[in-house]
Amino acid sequence: MNTLTALAPVITADRDALRRDFPLKPFAIRHKLAGHPLLTLPRIAQLASELPRDLIEYNSGKVAISQDPDAIPSVDLDPVEVVKSIETAGAWMVLKRIENSPEYRALLEDTLLSVARARGFNSLADAGFEQVEGFLFVSSPNSTTPFHLDSEDNFFVHIHGEKFFTIFDNADRSIVSDDEIERSMTKHRNLKYDESIAPLGKEFHLFAGDGCYVPYQWPHWVRTAGSFSISMAITWKTREVRRMNDLHFFNSMLRGIGLPQQPPGKQPVLDALKLAFYRTVTTAIKPLRASMAMRRVLRRIALGKRANYYLKGA
Repeated sequence: MNTLTALAPVITADRDALRRDFPLKPFAIRHKLAGHPLLTLPRIAQLASELPRDLIEYNSGKVAISQDPDAIPSVDLDPVEVVKSIETAGAWMVLKRIENSPEYRALLEDTLLSVARARGFNSLADAGFEQVEGFLFVSSPNSTTPFHLDSEDNFFVHIHGEKFFTIFDNADRSIVSDDEIERSMTKHRNLKYDESIAPLGKEFHLFAGDGCYVPYQWPHWVRTAGSFSISMAITWKTREVRRMNDLHFFNSMLRGIGLPQQPPGKQPVLDALKLAFYRTVTTAIKPLRASMAMRRVLRRIALGKRANYYLKGA
């Protein structure tokens, strides 16, 4: 879906934040998705049974804010059972790329289109909402999502339960260094967290119908309260975000063969050359990614043996 003549706002924000702060600063939002039939536990369990296994990640919710990626406790249940027993499973789960389902894609695009129109645009493309993707989260009571950052912009909408979402400024390299940003995007997303930075965070206290806007690469961590939680990240990548991501990935590959690189933006001419080469190669191998087995192999070759960490036995 690209255009619509009339669309009620699904996401709203106070004090004109959608025009004033977007896309540079985080801000609170309200939404109308709580109670939507696609966002109930039975429907999410059905989605878990349909998605390819490498698009589902889950582990124990009893982890630290600064969790060692090599010591994350697992949950010995299959994905559908995790969803069905989420109230007692002690688990955290994310279903990735839910836009592969036509019903969920329509939901994501309708929601973002309401934002585009609120900002004065008539289509997703005009508003810069490209490569729209969705991520569904289900968490047991008193679970933690460790400190990390994401490689896209995100409207985070909370559907059920109570959640605390704490975001930090991505311009402050005393919080996360350039090397850590690269590693987080290409190896394992978890970042080191020092309690001394806690006062620098901005906390959003979320109930059903609440949410927040999370700008590209702003570090954050999340915890649930005493009930199970359902949330969804509605994400997109602009042309500039895709450029930055491709450079981070290529820099990581060069670092892996002993050639560490300057962060994107430090050497514009070299960045352009690296980008052209990387995109030529990735375009050539794109057809191979239709196979889950080949996706595992490609991730392992490009990003190392830990790239398939969310797949048991990978």
